[in-house]
Amino acid sequence: MGMWASLDALWEMPAEKRIFGAVLLFSWTVYLWETFLAQRQRRIYKTTTHVPPELGQIMDSETFEKSRLYQLDKSTFSFWSGLYSEIEGTLILLFGGIPYLWRLSGRFCGYAGFGPEYEITQSLVFLLLATLFSALTGLPWSLYNTFVIEEKHGFNQQMAIKKLIVTQFVSLVSKSFFIFFTKVLVTIYADYIAPLFDKFTPLPEGKLKEEIEVMAKSIDFPLTKVYVVEGSKRSSHSNAYFYGFFKNKRIVLFDTLLEEYSVLNKDIQEDSGMEPRNEEEGNSEEIKAKVKNKKQGCKNEEVLAVLGHELGHWKLGHTVKNIIISQMNSFLCFFLFAVLIGRKELFAAFGFYDSQPTLIGLLIIFQFIFSPYNEVIRRFEFQADAFAKKLGKAKDLYSALIKLNKDNLGFPVSDWLFSMWHYSHPPLLERLQALKSMKQH
Repeated sequence: MGMWASLDALWEMPAEKRIFGAVLLFSWTVYLWETFLAQRQRRIYKTTTHVPPELGQIMDSETFEKSRLYQLDKSTFSFWSGLYSEIEGTLILLFGGIPYLWRLSGRFCGYAGFGPEYEITQSLVFLLLATLFSALTGLPWSLYNTFVIEEKHGFNQQMAIKKLIVTQFVSLVSKSFFIFFTKVLVTIYADYIAPLFDKFTPLPEGKLKEEIEVMAKSIDFPLTKVYVVEGSKRSSHSNAYFYGFFKNKRIVLFDTLLEEYSVLNKDIQEDSGMEPRNEEEGNSEEIKAKVKNKKQGCKNEEVLAVLGHELGHWKLGHTVKNIIISQMNSFLCFFLFAVLIGRKELFAAFGFYDSQPTLIGLLIIFQFIFSPYNEVIRRFEFQADAFAKKLGKAKDLYSALIKLNKDNLGFPVSDWLFSMWHYSHPPLLERLQALKSMKQH
């Protein structure tokens, strides 16, 4: 009887209190689930101290250990930053941070001569204040991650505070204005904002450019330009991507991906190739260390294999499919918004008793939306690998994945549950096994 009496008492609570309690319970349940998964993966980092047999011939123990320690540091950082974020969010809800920020934005609007009837103006001010608050509270964590963890493991090459702040702002704004604006913003960012922080230069004429153009033409990819970005001055992570609308596609290659063009490799070659002034200087430990830790990058054939995978996403329609999935998610969000926007108790649960601002309704409702994309996207990755194989590049993609994993200090072993929940790409060993079977057929 006692349990049923408690349930009855809970149900008799005001609706807004039940909703508020459910939101907090849901938030902490998700956080605890994420923490549980992270601890499973952390156990893998701690206990897997030897190179897996499948990689024994292609990954040295020193690189494997560097990767393991890097991922351990990242997991520790994620735990503390995640705990802070959850506590911060809870305190904001408990102490009415959202309605306070809304009232504050109303005051600023009032000072400028805009009354309560200017809800859109107040919403924009609210978003600006929320963005500034998020940037300020998140900046110490971002700085620590960039200039302590990344620096410690050799990735951060240059001061990047401006880029870090702009990236945070772009992320917040793009989330607020959904898929169409996001796609436009990505193009604007690549063309006009990214060049402010990284140097983009056309890929020099030569065999690599010719082969890229031939491969693009063979699958009717409307390539217009190929750029190399000097990302090595900021980070030694390797990457490649394409962007652009309709018939105006461009490919961007990080210099760290290209063995022939990497600034890091050139610097090391210059240092190691310098004429020593004396015998002692010729045996410089610093030079030896630089040569030993040289970032591999990829050979031209491997670069083409990586691009074959990326172009496979385009040819197989994965980009369009992901847009459709995102649009379906947006439709679901708007549908729930239309159903729930008139519920006063929903707004009252978050401290809005006298008004029901549209923006606040959107923010509340989106807390309950979850889109299980991971398995779909993982399947896309295997399909893109298979497409690269059809182009005759399975062997080169196999070696490229290993090199990129090594250069980025990626850890090749993953807990299956953590991987399924978090990773958009399948773990390295799964992809290598699939490519191995492709090579055998």
